[in-house]
Amino acid sequence: MELLLKLFCKDKKSFYYRARNASPKEQLRQMQMEIEKQFSANLTKDNYEECFNRIKSGDASKLVVVIDAFDLIAKKDPEFFESIVKLRLKKLYPGPVMILLCNHTIPWSEKEMETCLGEKYHKVDGVIKLDDMGFLDVVRAFPEYSVAQCVETYGIIGGVPEYLNRWNGKKSIKENICNYILSPQGYLFSEAEDFIRGELRELSVYDTILASIAAGNEKLNDLFLSTGYSRAKISVYIKNLAAFDVVEKVVSFETGGWDNSKKGVYHIKNHFVNFWFTFIYPHLSDLYILSPEEFYEAYIQEDLDDYLSQYFVSVCTEYLQLLNQVNQVPIKLVKMGTWVGKMGTIDIIGQNEQRENVVGICNWKDAQLTYASYENLLVQMKKAKISAKVIYLFSAKKFEPALVEFAENNSQLILVDMTEL
Repeated sequence: MELLLKLFCKDKKSFYYRARNASPKEQLRQMQMEIEKQFSANLTKDNYEECFNRIKSGDASKLVVVIDAFDLIAKKDPEFFESIVKLRLKKLYPGPVMILLCNHTIPWSEKEMETCLGEKYHKVDGVIKLDDMGFLDVVRAFPEYSVAQCVETYGIIGGVPEYLNRWNGKKSIKENICNYILSPQGYLFSEAEDFIRGELRELSVYDTILASIAAGNEKLNDLFLSTGYSRAKISVYIKNLAAFDVVEKVVSFETGGWDNSKKGVYHIKNHFVNFWFTFIYPHLSDLYILSPEEFYEAYIQEDLDDYLSQYFVSVCTEYLQLLNQVNQVPIKLVKMGTWVGKMGTIDIIGQNEQRENVVGICNWKDAQLTYASYENLLVQMKKAKISAKVIYLFSAKKFEPALVEFAENNSQLILVDMTEL
């Protein structure tokens, strides 16, 4: 977020204040000091109205006021937001002003902010939730990388700007993992647990649940048997993790084959947290004994392609969404998802308003996408009780010649090589 704010404020008259974990009195004092420094002002009153009364752009241009981590102030000092409202209404600063109140805590924004701000919450002109970057942004960030390397990077660290900014596009995926994740000096070495610890208590419980999900225990009963926690306790903790976008409940795309689909499946949504608990947490002792290269070769190298398959599905889904936006899909899709069957999966299903479908399967790790894979898709479609106007077959490597020949004579099939993404 900080990089985005920096770019937004570039060439604009602005005042930026990052709130501290401090008492109301100390918080105000810190802001006063920064205003006095930036605007050469002498503040004589100890309140926020005086602070905002002394900011200025110096000319007729709009002043951008950014209060970052503003929840740290609003939670403890109601006078702060009252002054913000007065600033917005030009009762403190007569010139044009844009006020950006930023915070990094999604649950507080969604569940507590309105209560905290009271009736003045309705004075807020808009609330914007910033999502992580998508795969296309990763491609743009690493022009030196092949599409395959971008998929690997996306699957490991996701689209978190801070992570991407420090990943080295001039080094291999293995080198980046060893340097930044497996090395004690790496910036991501303790990031997964620091991220959870920063917002949630009882880290041992959350770690136990996340480790169990990463090990393949995706249903509530499986987690109950694996962790020993009660189902009620697991549900509460998963709800908390979901509030931070760490875990998600996977809802299978609605089709007529409801009896054949899995229900109540949980996945780790955060890419890097998932990577950490899949590959590193189970072998934490060796992380401190082995060299990064030895650890990588022992525990990551062999299974990385299997792990990345799920993220190749995400990449192909994003590609199809982009095609849909520019009307390059034979039917106009209004919703997309995955059908999770008891005996197999349809990676991508898209549907228009008339409930016509496109479906897709995505091959990441196999040397080629085979005709047998296409036949298996037809079996899963029968179980899901759906038909398709078009079938997309995505492959990170090659297509079996028999499948290529079949597709040439079947307009329903569209083969997409990863290099086309």
